Amino acid sequence: MRVLIAPDSFGDTLTAVEAADAIAAGWKHGRPDDVLVRAPQSDGGPGFVDVLAVRGGDVLDVTVAGPLSDPVRARWLRVGDVAYIESAQACGLHLLGRDPDPESAVTAHSAGVGELVAAAVAAGATTVVVGLGGSGCTDGGRGLVTGLTGAAPDPDALRTARDRLAGIRLIAATDVENPLLGPRGAAAVFGPQKGADPATVDRLEGRNAAWATVLDSFAGQPVSRAAGAGAAGGLGAALLALGARRRSGADIVAELTEQDALLRSVDAVVTGEGRFDHQSLGGKVAVAVARAAHAQGVPALVLAGQVALDRADPDLVALALRGVHSVSDHAGSVRVAMDDAARQLAGLAEVVAQRW
Repeated sequence: MRVLIAPDSFGDTLTAVEAADAIAAGWKHGRPDDVLVRAPQSDGGPGFVDVLAVRGGDVLDVTVAGPLSDPVRARWLRVGDVAYIESAQACGLHLLGRDPDPESAVTAHSAGVGELVAAAVAAGATTVVVGLGGSGCTDGGRGLVTGLTGAAPDPDALRTARDRLAGIRLIAATDVENPLLGPRGAAAVFGPQKGADPATVDRLEGRNAAWATVLDSFAGQPVSRAAGAGAAGGLGAALLALGARRRSGADIVAELTEQDALLRSVDAVVTGEGRFDHQSLGGKVAVAVARAAHAQGVPALVLAGQVALDRADPDLVALALRGVHSVSDHAGSVRVAMDDAARQLAGLAEVVAQRW
């Protein structure tokens, strides 16, 4: 049997490449005669650059401002005149250097992402694809504007940023559909994950509401309400205001990794992610891969760090998965699953393969 191994990253524990390697190692132990094809995936969040770099191109390093202004080394990928940037490389939650709290939730910014975009343009990129996800900030992309222009975020700085991006095809790669504001917005939904308590969520919402007025006026349309505007702490809104087109990050990666052709060449698919829940059903990588497999009549299964979905959920049933398996259940606890992630994921893959 020929098996496609196509997981996303497992949160902060395993990159998509590491997860694919662990699944492949376990599966090979369980079914040694199978032919395994690794094609790690991403939706634009952490691991976006590493996943695409497997297919070739030049990975370049640059020092930029981290989410709390400390310098960090960030990687971006150049393929011809196309630059692929991962926002989490510059403003990722993992770069805070401490547990997130209300202070960091307010202070963290996206300036380093603007500096990455500027570096890519200076290097000759004519298309810049910015993968959104995994950020530690909720600044609505004000930092992005500052990083691009060196000026405080205001209408003048937005005009300067737009001028510097003249002739550049800008793409916001995300599968998050949240708007910037409101109960489904960046602050309300993602702020608590970044250390914001209720009072801080209200503060972030108010700050983003004032910024949304500036962005919408500048763009001449309500970009703050657009799907994906709330991605990466609102980076999506600033990119859209600067003329970016939103595309599914998972679709971009699927195209570049030739996912459709691979699906036609295999007998089964194993995908996975850190937490398989209702957000997954909104179009995250594991579900995107499973849907693509189902469309081609290829059986698929999911290995996830944790599973928080009712197996009887109609949206899940519609995927016709061969199985949904939890690493934490296999390991006996969430803590063991996270502390020993690669070995536990490999162990689960071996057990599942033996039962196939």
